[in-house]
Amino acid sequence: MKRFALKVAYFGSEFYGFQRQPNFRTVEGEIIDTLIDLELIDNVFESKFSIAGRTDRGVHSLGNVIAFNCEKEPIINQINDSLSDDIQIIAKTSVHFGFKPRYSIMRHYRYFLKNFYDDDLDLSLIKELAKLFEGVHDFTNFTKRNQKEPIRKINNIEINKIDGINKSYQIYVDVFGASFLWNMVRKMMAVFCDVGRGKLNIDEVVNYFNPSFQAHIRPLSAKNLILVDVHYKNIKFQYDDYAVERFQRVLKKKILDYEKKYSSTKNILFSIPEINNE
Repeated sequence: MKRFALKVAYFGSEFYGFQRQPNFRTVEGEIIDTLIDLELIDNVFESKFSIAGRTDRGVHSLGNVIAFNCEKEPIINQINDSLSDDIQIIAKTSVHFGFKPRYSIMRHYRYFLKNFYDDDLDLSLIKELAKLFEGVHDFTNFTKRNQKEPIRKINNIEINKIDGINKSYQIYVDVFGASFLWNMVRKMMAVFCDVGRGKLNIDEVVNYFNPSFQAHIRPLSAKNLILVDVHYKNIKFQYDDYAVERFQRVLKKKILDYEKKYSSTKNILFSIPEINNE
């Protein structure tokens, strides 16, 4: 008997979140069913199946981690052949029996703010705000009010800009920390946007770290959030090149399908005025 850890990539838009739920399609549910079908595990409890984090509905991943005890070594592409294309195992490693994926030393989240075609977002203000969020803070206002342990440390925040075509550009934010609260990153990004657009000043945000001050923050959409990676002390994963390339093909096909759908929708919209002229 050995214990293995696997890194899981998935396209979150196709699932009702990560955590198993009756009558809903979830990432965890499909993974467990597949591992049982392949006779890698008998059940969740005996295999001590555990995960790094339960991402919300719509959140994507390139590095969520699962772990389980198994008599035989799991073969990545055998598992992937039995999974749907929008979930793929991309790396694995053997770990000690006491390994629990939730106890990581670093997690990396990436949030794509938006495609912008003008300068309505002040990057200098956002970068200044990012420095305020780094370090140890009380994030009560960035999660559920009844959270028992709202103190978290953000190690680093990086603001990135990618130039596109026709004067467009895309902004994404990389956030690094050992652990995060429910909705924490998405609520942070809502505040980043408000400051970047001048709706909120940085001095006001300082109050948000005071738990006695109630800030009503609506989290930004989950579809722009990616769990990029989860890191552990003295544990190195071996990535499978074929599995990574296979998942890339799935994503490229989704882009092509979306482009076709967008084109068809745009053509119909363009043609609507014609019906009034018949």
